[in-house]
Amino acid sequence: MKQTITEKIFSDHVGKEVGAGEIIESKIDMIIGNDITTPISIKQFERSGAKKLANPDGFAIVMDHYIPTKDILSANQAKISREFAYKHDLKNYFDEKDMGIEHALLPEKGLVIPGDVIIGADSHTCTHGALGAFSTGMGSTDLAYAMITGKNWFKVPESIKVIFKGKLDKHVYGKDLILEIIRQIGVDGALYKALEFSGEVIEGLSMDDRFSMCNMAIEAGAKSGIIAVDEITKEFLKDKNLRDKPRFFYSDEGAKYDKILEIDVTNLDPVIAYPFLPSNGKSVRQAVRDDLAIDQAFIGSCTNGRLSDLRIAAQILKGKKVARKTRLIITPATQKIARAAEKEGLIDIFIDAGAVVSNPTCGACLGGYMGILGANERCISTTNRNFVGRMGDRTSEIYLANSAVVAASAIAGKIADPRDL
Repeated sequence: MKQTITEKIFSDHVGKEVGAGEIIESKIDMIIGNDITTPISIKQFERSGAKKLANPDGFAIVMDHYIPTKDILSANQAKISREFAYKHDLKNYFDEKDMGIEHALLPEKGLVIPGDVIIGADSHTCTHGALGAFSTGMGSTDLAYAMITGKNWFKVPESIKVIFKGKLDKHVYGKDLILEIIRQIGVDGALYKALEFSGEVIEGLSMDDRFSMCNMAIEAGAKSGIIAVDEITKEFLKDKNLRDKPRFFYSDEGAKYDKILEIDVTNLDPVIAYPFLPSNGKSVRQAVRDDLAIDQAFIGSCTNGRLSDLRIAAQILKGKKVARKTRLIITPATQKIARAAEKEGLIDIFIDAGAVVSNPTCGACLGGYMGILGANERCISTTNRNFVGRMGDRTSEIYLANSAVVAASAIAGKIADPRDL
């Protein structure tokens, strides 16, 4: 049987050859929880009568959405996860002492590795497919089941193969590739499918760009996003203290796909997703013509808060100032990224330009804190969703873009093309 990479990973985990559409119970290598969703899982775990985790070293709690806690409610919510982590002496528990947004921190720590089956009670868990793993979001009660048994049930997804060819223009990145896919197929175009990214463009893409692409697979309705391991992946893993030995899987030539898409990126401009769906993509040239003034620009999140994003933004912001009526918020995705940015002088560039740099947090992205939008305000953001009320007031608007576009727009005070600077 010719298999896709996703079918091979599941076959390895259940000990027999499986194909798309089969219902299986698979071993879970890594369970990921955060301060919002984990307390629900903990309550179900304790209600079941379970006394210990099936695989404690394969369970990570990352406090990232409301940390440091913003109010009494979030403090009490965080307290549930903290007490559970201390009670079970969790090795992979990350709080203020070692902060980071979960989907940036765990690859950095070597806790998610090629060949894994990974679940998290967060829809953007699909980020980790960039490392050649099957990784998907699930509900908190699904997480509890895996905490108790070390396994979970899946329907092996069909795969959509996306082949990118051509050459990327200046300031066109992985974020633009995934926004273009979502523009073409819609927010439900890959419903319960695995989006498998391949082609010459992917082969030359950095790990940061690959993470960004897999992160937003869910915005096309996909169960997962995945990219096969290559030399770029291996270079990323080289200095990591990996939790386990990597297992490399590759799709067979002739494997069955639900569909195969070919996208030539040669003439692709940076893509801007207009409100109120990630699929509402338009060229940055269109956005410039539309003359869209912005109140806030945001660079960060599990999608585009990595060091390369900060470097790109700094190149554009150096020696310039954020527009008088515009706020620029920059959130490094982990403390390690923040420290590297400081050593490279990027933080000074940001502050000199008039930006505020925050601790690693998901706060602004989900409309939690540290970047809430007021009535009728407009934000250009490197985040992954632009639904109604996502970052604040229901009358506010969010435009999704890459970090270069956001930085250029912060300077202009309106959505701008960084290639024009």
